[in-house]
Amino acid sequence: MTIKLTRRAALGSAAALPFAAAAAPVLAASPETKANSTIARSFHIGDFTVTTLLDGSFPRDGAIEIFGGGATDEEFAKVSAENFIPADVAQFFFTPSLVNTGSELVLFDTGLGQGGIQAALADAGVTPDQIDVVVITHMHPDHIGGMTTEGAPTFANARYVTASPEYDFWAAQDAGNRVGDLVAEKVTPLAEKMTFVEDGGEVASGITAVAAYGHTPGHTVYHLESNGQRLVLTADLANHYVWSFAHPEWEVRFDMDKAAATAARRDVLGMLAADKVPMVGYHMPFPGAGYVETRGEGFRFVPVSYQMMG
Repeated sequence: MTIKLTRRAALGSAAALPFAAAAAPVLAASPETKANSTIARSFHIGDFTVTTLLDGSFPRDGAIEIFGGGATDEEFAKVSAENFIPADVAQFFFTPSLVNTGSELVLFDTGLGQGGIQAALADAGVTPDQIDVVVITHMHPDHIGGMTTEGAPTFANARYVTASPEYDFWAAQDAGNRVGDLVAEKVTPLAEKMTFVEDGGEVASGITAVAAYGHTPGHTVYHLESNGQRLVLTADLANHYVWSFAHPEWEVRFDMDKAAATAARRDVLGMLAADKVPMVGYHMPFPGAGYVETRGEGFRFVPVSYQMMG
């Protein structure tokens, strides 16, 4: 599998930019928004305002069993110690993103369905009925749980976008499949309002879908380009900011096709590092935004710092 995130059609006009311009740091605080809290953080990408929304966070034991498939205990402990984190516990973050294009509010993923996304949107000054588009990067429960609230659509006025291989796979599951059953409950009732985006297709002007299959059959990341600046919403491409970057080949329990997921990580993270394009990762420590650098045979996630100060 080849991730088509290159200086070709999928990147639109960003392809023609001089390297220095395309690689310049672009994360800056949004001065006109109040989203600068512990659960909502806004910044600019060209003329877009991107707000990351913390839907929830909790620790989980057994980190090596989740993130270290193929690693020895010694290797996993060494990487953990080098990055000042425990080797036995992982802290999970769940971070949908809201993109204000100037004409539409586009929400990427809906969280766990426990009310966190509504609280984060409120901190950003947005109500659920203001959302124009909901993009589902893939259909694991922590991404579709918030699509409905008490049986009713949470984002009543939105249209929905996802990749057809993702919906087709989960909709075909027999009753009793945990994810398939949740898709039947949360997604299928909204199918008449849903469109399917292909690899390289546009969600809205400046927002392009990029197939990154492996984590799930239709897992898709999204490339943003506005006014010569770029960012990639990487969804679950890498589920942990240390282990999945340092060793992209370490298997992650949640990746359905582990070889394809590893290939996707290497392709996309390699592009982000080479072109110095920032990213937002769904499971990165909040606010989820940062840069990628090469480190040996792997990578390192570099969280934003004062790039977010205007």
